[in-house]
Amino acid sequence: MPTPVGNLEDITLRALKVLRSADLVAAEDTRTSGVLLKHHGISVPTTALHMHNEHHKIRQLIEKVSLEGLNLAVVTDAGTPGISDPGFLLVREAVVAGIKVEVLPGATAFVPALVASGLPCDRFCFEGFLPIKKGRRTRLEALKTESRTMVFYESPHKIQRTVMDLMECLGADRPACLSREISKIHEEHIRGTLQEIHVRTASGGLKGEMVLVVGGLDD
Repeated sequence: MPTPVGNLEDITLRALKVLRSADLVAAEDTRTSGVLLKHHGISVPTTALHMHNEHHKIRQLIEKVSLEGLNLAVVTDAGTPGISDPGFLLVREAVVAGIKVEVLPGATAFVPALVASGLPCDRFCFEGFLPIKKGRRTRLEALKTESRTMVFYESPHKIQRTVMDLMECLGADRPACLSREISKIHEEHIRGTLQEIHVRTASGGLKGEMVLVVGGLDD
């Protein structure tokens, strides 16, 4: 179930209804989800399900749903589970176990960033977070001839390295847009070439999770 990427009001009526009717909420961070639940006056038990415990926690949750008929809602800190967040492994195991999986539409960070970039959004590829070490160069090299608009996620302390690596592989004059603080008070979209975005990020100080949208070859 998607949760707001910034503004706590960016949640659907249907999502609120599902949360209120859930027996248990599996959350990436129960503290973060607790803020959302409290804001909307929802009181429901929560349990942590994140990248560090999901392999052994999934079996427990699958058994509770299968044997006890538990109505389980799955959320992450922001956006849609499974999209660069925990969720895929649980869905896969639920499908194998014959459990009904209902996915709600809703907030995700890359869609508003893509549309606001001013770059073509009729055809695009979502790359998420680039590998930190192993496979990073191979992934970048494979994108040299990508003609579709490319979408990346990145954290503030790694954004400059990512921009520099993309400049090296794709060229400093490739059009791009760096979006941050999406749906929050200080939402910002920095448009220009990769070189110009590199200059803007060189001094640091930019906060918030970031979405980097980069034009495809020959845009």
